[in-house]
Amino acid sequence: MRSPIPFTGLRRRLVACAIVVTALWAPVSPSALGQPVFPVPAGGDLDGFVEIFDGRTLSGWHADPKYWRVEDGALVGEVTPATLLKANSFAIWRGGAPADFELKVEYRVSAAGNSGINYRSVEVPTPAYALRGYQCDIDGAYKWTGQNYEERGRTFLALRGQVTRLSPGSKPAIVGSVGDKDKLATVLRSGDWNQVHLIIRGNVLTHLINGQVMSCVIDEDPAARTAAGLIGVQVHVGPPMKIEYRNFRLKVLPAVEVVSVRSP
Repeated sequence: MRSPIPFTGLRRRLVACAIVVTALWAPVSPSALGQPVFPVPAGGDLDGFVEIFDGRTLSGWHADPKYWRVEDGALVGEVTPATLLKANSFAIWRGGAPADFELKVEYRVSAAGNSGINYRSVEVPTPAYALRGYQCDIDGAYKWTGQNYEERGRTFLALRGQVTRLSPGSKPAIVGSVGDKDKLATVLRSGDWNQVHLIIRGNVLTHLINGQVMSCVIDEDPAARTAAGLIGVQVHVGPPMKIEYRNFRLKVLPAVEVVSVRSP
């Protein structure tokens, strides 16, 4: 058997070369090399989300069967000429009352449809199936879609395109913009499926549709805001309409402190 190579200058150089080659092939983060690190698309981004609608039944949901049913994997709300509403009616999820969370859900709405996704809401005693609280508005005419409207409360909190701050005893103050209201409407798909993504953390309430931020509210009114509550979807008073929801996914987030913002 050949004797091992003595640890001479040549062997030391071979070992050093091997270490350098290994280091070159090892993954190195750009930040470690002093290079800028830019955001990248989140992709599917479903880690930590759980489904809250089974696509087959109304199990876990409280809704008036006169207006709500399950069809082709979707939660369907429909108002016909024979069933016109006197008050808005909600399908209410009974699986919890989340505080900080993300919610992803797809919707398809008829041209005359008027609906919305309520969150951090409370059920009122009358009329039946009614909620009070924050709402991501949805409508087939694109007039209101994406705004933050407080059902049975302070009403318009932020129109589409607005970043607003809510203070006690004052009207919502516009402190910024995420885009022109009409241009933002161009990302909405008429007669097709759209995805709502709500990011609700502390007192910052962000509404996205099809990956575009539509509105953001910073609620600094401790007496009026709610920290947790029910999730529900709506059929609205008005002409006959149809709204379909599918793929409800919820991710509960750890609590964060409220933030404060002031105009420049």
